[in-house]
Amino acid sequence: MRKFVRVLKIFGIVLGSLLVLAIAYVLYVFIDYHRLEDHLAVEVDAAKVGPVIQAITPGDELTAVSYNIGFGAYDPEFTFFMDGGRSSWAKSRDSVLGLVNGAGDLAMSFDPDFVLFQEIDFDSTRSYHIDQYELLRDKYADYDSVLGINYDSPFLFYPFYQPHGASRAGVGTFSRYGITACERRSLPISGGLSKFVDLDRCYTVSRVPVSNGKELILINVHMSAYGSSPEIREGQTEMLKEELEKEYEAGNYVIVGGDFNHDLKLAEDMETYSWAHYYDRSKIPEHFSFVIDFFSDKEKAKMPDTCRDAGVVYDPETTYTVTLDGFIVSDNVKVLSYENYEESFLYSDHDPVIMSFMLEG
Repeated sequence: MRKFVRVLKIFGIVLGSLLVLAIAYVLYVFIDYHRLEDHLAVEVDAAKVGPVIQAITPGDELTAVSYNIGFGAYDPEFTFFMDGGRSSWAKSRDSVLGLVNGAGDLAMSFDPDFVLFQEIDFDSTRSYHIDQYELLRDKYADYDSVLGINYDSPFLFYPFYQPHGASRAGVGTFSRYGITACERRSLPISGGLSKFVDLDRCYTVSRVPVSNGKELILINVHMSAYGSSPEIREGQTEMLKEELEKEYEAGNYVIVGGDFNHDLKLAEDMETYSWAHYYDRSKIPEHFSFVIDFFSDKEKAKMPDTCRDAGVVYDPETTYTVTLDGFIVSDNVKVLSYENYEESFLYSDHDPVIMSFMLEG
């Protein structure tokens, strides 16, 4: 009987301790949770090897790349727990270094004037606290750059076999031309308790001078994934629409690049077979277009997709793929070429999109 009472006591102590820890963790998450303020000025990091070109000349051929590098985790065998896969951390520190450097080199191979990267970790448990932004800054030493923090989340104690930890990640824009200013805009996300699992989202607005006195506005966006609610999708696309209208009315050239987390090939009347929804084209204001919409449905169908299902090991024959990445341009930007580049998801669960263009007038 004494043994039973002793075991019961120990069990009660263990259970009570676990309950206290659980309560403490919930309190920590509530206390630590925060959203970055809207209209946040972002510091421009000058080129390490300069000077950069001070202004764009209309009529010059330019190249832009958009590339979600997947926090340096996604080699073709990596599967992510939030997508139904296994891993919550990158394979190893060396793997992160190899994948980020590989992605950076791949983007550089297109000789870009502008690169818009998404999902750059700079102090995250899942990527061994490697500062990926500084890795890319070293690689693009003769570019001005900015980093807008997309999310700064508290420690996630899940999955229990390998807690995801704290995540700090952002969108980084690199420019061979001088960036005079940058602003971070906070996109709408879920409210209530769901906000604790809906990662913060943003876009950055970078300003590059043009020799005719106007500006090229480079918007780097990473929208919410996993289907989010109709209200969140509506709020994010409406906010971006208002930003485009404002800059166009100011007489500027505007390019939006990034991970839209919508199926950009999907026609409005097609059924959705995944979490990736149709991007409501009514949210693209007059004078603007998705560049992919310059192509016919047949031409779109032949384009490689830009993102793979990260819940399974990549198999080119069976893995579901979708086009989430691309560019929106104003009608004073003349597109010369556009390509969803196929790299078989070697460095990320995304492949890059490349666009050559010129500014008119």
